[in-house]
Amino acid sequence: MINNREREELHKAIWSIADDLRGSVDGWDFKQYILGIMFYRYISENITNYINEGERNAGDTNFDYAKLKDSEAEPERNNLVKEKGFFILPSELFSNVVKSARDDENLNETLERIFNNIENSAKGAESEDDFSGLFDDIDVNSNKLGATVGKRNEKLVKILEGIANINLGNYQDNQIDAFGDAYEFLMTMYASNAGKSGGEFYTPQEVSELLTKLAIVGKTSVNKVYDPACGSGSLLLKSAKILGKENVRNGFYGQEINLTTYNLCRINMFLHDIGYDKFDIACEDTLTSPQHWDDEPFEVIVSNPPYSIKWAGDDNAVLINDPRYSPAGVLAPKSKADFAFIMHSLSWLATNGTASIVCFPGILYRGGAEQKIRKYLIDNNFVDCIIQLPDNLFFGTSIATCIMVLKKSKKDNSTLFIDATNECVKVTNNNKLTDENINNIVDIFTKREDKEYVAKLVFNKEIEENDYNLSVSTYVEKEDTREKIDIVELNKEIDKIVAREQVLRDEIKKIISEIEE
Repeated sequence: MINNREREELHKAIWSIADDLRGSVDGWDFKQYILGIMFYRYISENITNYINEGERNAGDTNFDYAKLKDSEAEPERNNLVKEKGFFILPSELFSNVVKSARDDENLNETLERIFNNIENSAKGAESEDDFSGLFDDIDVNSNKLGATVGKRNEKLVKILEGIANINLGNYQDNQIDAFGDAYEFLMTMYASNAGKSGGEFYTPQEVSELLTKLAIVGKTSVNKVYDPACGSGSLLLKSAKILGKENVRNGFYGQEINLTTYNLCRINMFLHDIGYDKFDIACEDTLTSPQHWDDEPFEVIVSNPPYSIKWAGDDNAVLINDPRYSPAGVLAPKSKADFAFIMHSLSWLATNGTASIVCFPGILYRGGAEQKIRKYLIDNNFVDCIIQLPDNLFFGTSIATCIMVLKKSKKDNSTLFIDATNECVKVTNNNKLTDENINNIVDIFTKREDKEYVAKLVFNKEIEENDYNLSVSTYVEKEDTREKIDIVELNKEIDKIVAREQVLRDEIKKIISEIEE
């Protein structure tokens, strides 16, 4: 793992590229160019190092794939696609393109051709779905880069050279951490400046860590990790980091409705060294067109779905018979899809699995269809824990969100409520979870016992008596931090003050009488 000094240098280099082009391309759009070309550099170095290592181990100690003629490399195309999932000709490697970029009057066309060639190299192979359309959001002919071809190419040269000059280390020495860190820095930088749009695409790392740790308590390995609204994939990758990707046996699965974010997620998988055969990310509407029906149930589900978005609901007559939603006997309201995501996750959860989902607080107490769904969840003992989080944790919203933890095989017939509103530190205008805060919450979750003003284990019968209200404040008493006042002592003080006032009045009256005389 790169140390803090190297990380700071990396962040400065990325900021320098962004700063150099500030004003010409909107930050949130420009992020795609940096990430896309950084990805291009990564896969170029990845395949180069892979081929070089094989040839040098075979005895050719001076072999360098980047110096090979295209005609010499071509015969190995099919083998490399089977092994790596893609193929890049030596002349189209990032390092060779950067060398001639300043002199290439058709640089935009060169890059467009190379990106198409990389995607096309996977056609007909097992990796086709993982590479198809990966570079679609890097529009090298966009007016956002400049009004003329010359100006666009100037910007492209700056991006290429800027990324070429970033010290990403040697791939064999965990270079991938640098790529991953660069990605996370960019997402944080742009998400924090992009308001709501940023928050939609990125879950802050510390929240991702909490969700993941809650979902893997007691596990050292799992079959698969799934996120039904995966965004750029930060939650999926947090499982790889905490468990170790080798301990997620069958890989990482997700679905994302936004095409741009879907592409970012796939790029993010590659940048974190997740092989094409170890992830399956789909681009469709999870609620009405789920893409992993035939997969084995998921042992870990982590998600931060969009809050209270509109969906088809009962406008679609088929959905009430959908096996994901039908057990509750009612659909989530058309104007608030939150419980649709929850029911979907529950349906695809393994018997021994855990789902941890960030929730909008209103779904925990509102009536109507949402109350009926809560009734189904509690009566069937699927809700393991509800955690009230501090406010101001997410980009673009100050709402104090909650986490709902679901399990299908609980050991008791109770639900744990945790008030974690004080588990944070203030950073500028936002709150942040520290490692200590995360560990405290997970520890309380794991112990599953009462803790005054913080946690309460409640029998589901009591929740039924409270009309299936799942708000933490209903069950966890808030500590009264107001100053405690001793009424007896206060009355004594008041008596003293009144007596003193009377003395003063008598003295004033005496003085006035003397003056009048």
